Amino acid sequence: MTPESVHQALAEHGYLPDRGLATALMLAIDLGRPLLLEGDAGVGKTELAKVIATWTGGELIRLQCYEGIDVAQAVYDWDYARQLLHLRAAEAVGGAAGRSSDELEAELYDERFLIRRAILRAVTPTDGPPPVLLIDEIDRADDEFEAYLLEVLSDFQVTVPELGVIKASRPPIVVLTSNRTRDLHDALKRRCLYHWVEHPDLEREVEIVKLRVPGIETSLAREVAAAVANLRDLGLYKPPGIAETIDWATALSRLGLTTLDADAVRSTLGTVVKYREDTDRVVESDLESIIESSRNR
Repeated sequence: MTPESVHQALAEHGYLPDRGLATALMLAIDLGRPLLLEGDAGVGKTELAKVIATWTGGELIRLQCYEGIDVAQAVYDWDYARQLLHLRAAEAVGGAAGRSSDELEAELYDERFLIRRAILRAVTPTDGPPPVLLIDEIDRADDEFEAYLLEVLSDFQVTVPELGVIKASRPPIVVLTSNRTRDLHDALKRRCLYHWVEHPDLEREVEIVKLRVPGIETSLAREVAAAVANLRDLGLYKPPGIAETIDWATALSRLGLTTLDADAVRSTLGTVVKYREDTDRVVESDLESIIESSRNR
């Protein structure tokens, strides 16, 4: 495996990485290390994990992080309803007679009552390609949950007190994403390979649009990519990412437009700018200048 072969494989599945990202992914897979991707929202961090799963054939297991997430939501839980039904069934058929409470309790913590959440599913030994574990927006989780991940990312194992250690026979491909709403701890970063995902340069963004919007005119793809680059320079509250570029190009293409003009920008602005304050700023700016600049880049 080489950075070039990784780049080619991702491109064949609709994702155009730069060389740095292709190299980081190659090393993460080759070394069996998690890959931590940081960058602005909308630069393609989450999409990369989806494409890796499509490329490798491994199951995509996504864990969306949020404030307050804990082991029960992310790792495992016990199916209390089934445990209760098991006890009642044992009582109904006389299966509880002559048995100690310890024996009955031991039955309740059998694997059949275990609910495997995303992380436990990712480290459970399985046949076929290793799964792709996407831990999305880890920066939204609490410090305690981030600390819990250290065991998982160090040894790819989970300790269930009632059952013991469950360890992956082959490491899953792990991708963590962060929009950097807070700094992650050094202990977590040390366990990962790291890559900062930039907005693509103009030429690569044009190629991405052409790849993701089949049939679009090259001239329109270039104008849209250049116009988005100009919008990012306006200091918007939420600068548009690659996903918004693709949405905008798709909308313009579906409307049968072949070039940008002020009316087209105003009528389709909701596909690329998602905050009222940003919309007002774009409308109040010199749209003609933005459009003219996009045609000349």
